Amino acid sequence: MARNRTTSGRAGQDRGVIRPAAVSVFLGVAGVAAGLTLPALAQSYSFSDVRIEGNQRVDATTVLGFARINRGQAVSGGQLNEAYQRLADSGLFETVEIVPQGGTLVIRVQEYPTINVINFEGNARIKDENLATLIQSQSRRAYNPSQAEADAAAITEAYRVQGRIAATVTPKIIRRSGNRVDLVFDIAEGKVVEIERLSFVGNRAYSDRRLRQVLETKQAGLLRSVIASDTFIAERIELDKQLLRDFYLSRGFIDFEVLDATAEVTRERDAFFLTFTVQEGQSYSFGQVTASSEVEGVDAADFSNALRIRRGVTYSPSVVENNIARLESLALQKGLNFIRVEPRITRNERNQTLDVNFALVRGERIFVERIDIEGNTTTLDQVVRRQFRTVEGDPFNPREVRQSAERIRALGYFANADVNTQPGSSPDQVVVNVDVEEQPTGSLSFGVSYGVSSGAGFSIGFSEQNFLGRGQILGLDISTGTDNINTQINFVEPAFLGRDLRFRFNTYYRETDNQYSRYDTRRIGISPSIEFPISENGRLEMRYTLSQDKIQNVDRGLDDDGDTDASSIILRKEEDRGALIASSLGYTYSWDSNRGGMNPTGRNLLRFSQDFAGVGGDVEYVSTTALALTERKVWNEELTVRAVVEGGVLNMIGDDSSRVTDRFFGNGKIRGFEPNGIGPRDLNVGNEDALGGNYFAVARLEAEFPLGLPEEYGFMGGVFMDAGSVWSLDDVNGGENGDDPVDDDFHLRSSVGVSVFWTTPIGPLRFNFAKAIEKQDYDKEQFFDLTISTRF
Repeated sequence: MARNRTTSGRAGQDRGVIRPAAVSVFLGVAGVAAGLTLPALAQSYSFSDVRIEGNQRVDATTVLGFARINRGQAVSGGQLNEAYQRLADSGLFETVEIVPQGGTLVIRVQEYPTINVINFEGNARIKDENLATLIQSQSRRAYNPSQAEADAAAITEAYRVQGRIAATVTPKIIRRSGNRVDLVFDIAEGKVVEIERLSFVGNRAYSDRRLRQVLETKQAGLLRSVIASDTFIAERIELDKQLLRDFYLSRGFIDFEVLDATAEVTRERDAFFLTFTVQEGQSYSFGQVTASSEVEGVDAADFSNALRIRRGVTYSPSVVENNIARLESLALQKGLNFIRVEPRITRNERNQTLDVNFALVRGERIFVERIDIEGNTTTLDQVVRRQFRTVEGDPFNPREVRQSAERIRALGYFANADVNTQPGSSPDQVVVNVDVEEQPTGSLSFGVSYGVSSGAGFSIGFSEQNFLGRGQILGLDISTGTDNINTQINFVEPAFLGRDLRFRFNTYYRETDNQYSRYDTRRIGISPSIEFPISENGRLEMRYTLSQDKIQNVDRGLDDDGDTDASSIILRKEEDRGALIASSLGYTYSWDSNRGGMNPTGRNLLRFSQDFAGVGGDVEYVSTTALALTERKVWNEELTVRAVVEGGVLNMIGDDSSRVTDRFFGNGKIRGFEPNGIGPRDLNVGNEDALGGNYFAVARLEAEFPLGLPEEYGFMGGVFMDAGSVWSLDDVNGGENGDDPVDDDFHLRSSVGVSVFWTTPIGPLRFNFAKAIEKQDYDKEQFFDLTISTRF
């Protein structure tokens, strides 16, 4: 960067020695010499010769072209002024003089210097090469003060977008020999202007804290040095307005408006006070929901039965849109083309309900002529096309096109995706245009993790969400901890055979050297699966798993003090069986009430899985697990309450007993206990290893709530209560010789505790403080648990 003494080169400097007023003086003198009378400017003049002086790079013809004055041409004083202005505005000359000398008009110019080099000084946040793409001035071109000012404004705008509204850019020139200059943009970046206070006016149903969670813009807080969303960006306000509208509309506030959004800068110009003025209105619920038909021969009764809206449920536009799509899909199944569904809403002010009538009407006979896709340099056309439910030649449905656009954006492959339509080759044809902008979809991550139970660990991961532009997912993860190694490769084809079939192939290798037990394990396996929808909210996954599990390094001797420290004979017998191969078929059914995201205040989830081992291999069993979850946001969505019930059963087939690699341990299910801290345990041997159980059942209740700290700090509080147990063994003959029974009965364990949640840019942190209430004497408690996951 240049460091020489500089002189101002602003566009406001004088661009000519003689201004238009001075020209008229010259004309007056010329008029007297020629025996003419004043006023000179009102008369015409003729010059027998026009002489150009001072031009070096610009030829005389070009100068005359700007002046538009020819020899012998009659010109007025006003035309001479205009000639001067055209030359001055051409951007080619630093000074311009128009001097009448008798019958000769002298045009004397001094050309702008040539730009030698362009430098940027004072910039740290934006690199030189990025700034160079913003300016129009170029090396080896004529220097133009107006263009330099415009370039300075473009650089200033780039800083403003980053929240540095106090940034200033001053273009300066350094004179060099040979009529050359160095152009220097002197940049004072200033500080990031943050949102010091984010507040709302007019909100009654929801607190400022709750509404701040909705916005993309965040209030500056404890982590202001690493949070970018607390920077003031004017363009983000419009997005915030839309997010507020969507939030309130999804909760039945159909009259909601954002009346104003005011950003006030502090006196020091280092922060903003951003205030949203809103008008909430009242929240409405669904009243009477019906379907009617205005199409001859179409019975509305079938369509009424397909509606999925309950009376009294809070009104939401997304619920209406979902039911419209369901009815239009039903019409297509019945072979009814060009049927449109119009929601007709009647407001009931007295009871604050909305009656909705889904009217079936005849739509226009318009067909999709073709679908054009542009901008996808990496992603294949078929990946974009399969997001459409219609193809060329199908009836045109505007709602389906809008939903297809949303599905394309949801892929995450594109920074921008615009879907629009235009008339086709005939009045009954339409062309759908898809214009996308690719964005990176791969990532390489290195991480450090720490857990109270797992210790410190390192990980490396590679992930590509759009492998070879086919929309496939490829992932590789390798992680190591204090006592484990975990490696897995994952491949997903989301549209197997061109249908809504999600094919997954997973292979893994895991080793454990657990500090909480006196044995190690090694597991190797592959598991292909396929997943597909079986209802609006339900999905089914079917899988095959082939694995080899081995138990090793079971303690069999004495400890360092010569005391007996052997593991239970149950574990020793399981190690003696060697590496066993398990070949199983399995399935998982899941039902999620919020799969479409239509209920922002609640969720119900059911999951049921079974694996049947014995399709070849060395072991035969049936493993069953189930989970039920319900979650609600209450007290104006300030408090989230959650209840979870889950359990599992392992049934061995034949004479074989289960092994620790197959049984349940309940790790992480009941807080307040160490990993392998509960369940059947052989108390007749020195190390008292946990053995796991064939059954487990757990119930968890928890609540999350704000702690009263500023929302932007990311802290939330929580309380919880867990209860459950792990129990039942096939072989209860323990001790060192198998002649001491092991207690494998059901014993209830329970705990209560508090949690602190901290959402940070480096990942979510959770601090649990738990106290075991119901326990056995041999259980191993754990009062504190912390999990940190850091990626960089």
